[in-house]
Amino acid sequence: MINHYAQEIISGPQGALETIVLPAVGETRGIAVIAHPNPTQGGTNTNKVVQMLAKIASRQGYVAYCPNLRGVGNSAGVHDRGIGEVEDVLAVLAFARARHGDLPLLLGGFSFGTFVMAQVCQQIEAEKIILCGPAVGRFPLPAVPAHTLVVHGEEDEVIPLAHVLDWARPQALPVVVFPGGSHFFHGRLTHLQQVVERLW
Repeated sequence: MINHYAQEIISGPQGALETIVLPAVGETRGIAVIAHPNPTQGGTNTNKVVQMLAKIASRQGYVAYCPNLRGVGNSAGVHDRGIGEVEDVLAVLAFARARHGDLPLLLGGFSFGTFVMAQVCQQIEAEKIILCGPAVGRFPLPAVPAHTLVVHGEEDEVIPLAHVLDWARPQALPVVVFPGGSHFFHGRLTHLQQVVERLW
């Protein structure tokens, strides 16, 4: 679990959204929201990749919000395959902006969470975006802004790298590939953290 975090209950479109909030280190310079992997496969806001991204954002001066989207954990509602979850993220962003002001945004997603965040990016402008293990082929990911950081494992057993490259190619979108890396970056989380901190 993330150390020194708070639990917030945020009002979402279908009711309460259970949310981990990690404060910024030093002065708050922005707001981060990180979306978790597929809850039908056990994905929640305590996922290791989600936590890692939140910690990096915190160290960069962003207050990081990691919601359990609808139907996950103690959050209200029913899983909506990434459609209604976009509204959940927008509700968390509205809450964060009401609390912290209109600060720069950082958006991150892992696996299923990349589908949610790729859609959010169609509606709002974010200073930084990261998609880890984008769920291409599992969900219809739209094109994303050119400054998006995409990270994928070479040997991803859930989302083949070839699918991600086929999605990225028409966008001329660079993809950071971890040689030998799996979908969950097993054994490579420390290296992943170093790369993300350097590039994000």
